[in-house]
Amino acid sequence: MNEADASRRLAAILAADVAGYTRLMETDESATLKAWWYARNEIIDPGIAKFGGRIVKHTGDGFLAEFPTATKAVRCAEEMQLALAETNVGIAKNKRFDFRMGINVGEIVDDKEDIYGDGVNIAARLESLADPGGICLSAVVHDQVRNKLEMKFEYLGAKKVKHVAEPLRHYRVKLGGDGSDSLHATLQAKKRSFLRGALK
Repeated sequence: MNEADASRRLAAILAADVAGYTRLMETDESATLKAWWYARNEIIDPGIAKFGGRIVKHTGDGFLAEFPTATKAVRCAEEMQLALAETNVGIAKNKRFDFRMGINVGEIVDDKEDIYGDGVNIAARLESLADPGGICLSAVVHDQVRNKLEMKFEYLGAKKVKHVAEPLRHYRVKLGGDGSDSLHATLQAKKRSFLRGALK
């Protein structure tokens, strides 16, 4: 593939990986691989398809996906994280299979095999800033979705990150509501919604 075959366009990019993957593999390789395949086949792949996204690639401990809009990317990430959290109920904290997710909107270069560019790099940096089981958004994504989605967000400030010139202004999605909501009830409701959509 050469430069002439590549195209540039705007996209919403979701980068994700498993928190503590190396430790999990060292502790119980079989269980970790089983959890990864379950997450991929039952939650991640159908979830991304449900929201019109495309998995660009799977990595050893994560994935990169693109979506046509920021709204679809954030809704997908929320539903996936809540469905994944439900699979961790009753599991010891050090054995949970948690993903970190980061979402950005930006220009990408698509060579039909992979995507590149600052938009992708920033999504990856946001993923590294997310808590296990959490979602970080760039300020650009937050501005596009804050009045469209029934979610709560927390501004985390501007942080200098590797290979990004300006400090990165970012937000986290408050998956459990404002503290007065029951996270378990939220999980159950969102999981039911996710499964209904994925099974259509």
